[in-house]
Amino acid sequence: MASEKLKAAIIGSGNIGTDLMIKILRNGAHLEMAAMVGIDPHSDGLARAVRLGVATTHEGVEGLTRLPVFGEIDFVFDATSAGAHVKNDALLRAHKPGIRVIDLTPAAIGPYCVPVVNLDAQLDTPNVNMVTCGGQATIPIVAAVSRVAKVHYAEIVASISSRSAGPGTRANIDEFTETTSKAIEAVGGAAKGKAIIVLNPAEPPVMMRDTVYTLSDPADREQIEASIEETVRKVNAYVPGYRLKQKVQFDAIPAGAPLNIPGLGKFSGLKTSVFLEVEGAAHYLPAYAGNLDIMTSAALATAERMAQTLLSPQGA
Repeated sequence: MASEKLKAAIIGSGNIGTDLMIKILRNGAHLEMAAMVGIDPHSDGLARAVRLGVATTHEGVEGLTRLPVFGEIDFVFDATSAGAHVKNDALLRAHKPGIRVIDLTPAAIGPYCVPVVNLDAQLDTPNVNMVTCGGQATIPIVAAVSRVAKVHYAEIVASISSRSAGPGTRANIDEFTETTSKAIEAVGGAAKGKAIIVLNPAEPPVMMRDTVYTLSDPADREQIEASIEETVRKVNAYVPGYRLKQKVQFDAIPAGAPLNIPGLGKFSGLKTSVFLEVEGAAHYLPAYAGNLDIMTSAALATAERMAQTLLSPQGA
């Protein structure tokens, strides 16, 4: 049983899908790559899949369902767009109701999943949503503060190189901010969340940088810092380029301080500021594309844990 693997397919032969394919081929402990699905017959992702011996189709999910290997596939990763995912999920379930879908778009049909925060609660869920790159990078930090003190407000700013923002990312900017903001609350534990994304045009391209601000009840600063550092180590276990850029910063907010945040009123408490950097593993994408790397790494970590549970439920 230890050598058994479950088969996976990827929908979307662009940058994210291709990087994920290479990660599965290199690092899949419980998953093996079975099929790559696209809509452009000339895409580099499909061409690479063919060279690597992976079954392919350029006819979308309909084409996937006609591949001989489809009946053996247990996991499907969707790396397309929010709008396409709704149709893809419905079509997959019409052919195979029990299939597990890992959604890398902001569609959020299923519950949000951030591996270090709530994966254990999602192991039996048929469709999980990987939020966004900014969400995967910052929600663990919000949750780390929430474990120590009540977080009334959390704001994240995700800055990525414009070169690592492809057509899918640019088409989903509105969904990015909405999905990330909701997940900051639902998964991170903040009463109110706000997300901002910045496409940095700098040349040479810059690494992904994320800033997290939380406003919480007064709490022991050493406990908050320790919780954040432990969380960074856990994320780093599956995203090796994930790290703190500098020490955690704290500021006391006195009663009556002017805050331009609706709903907080006369807030007083503790402001925590966390500065992160995400360097990509450069499996397929450049090292500066940490925003894409953290999505594919989190998706693979999620599916691997689910597959491990299916293969050895008593030992999981």
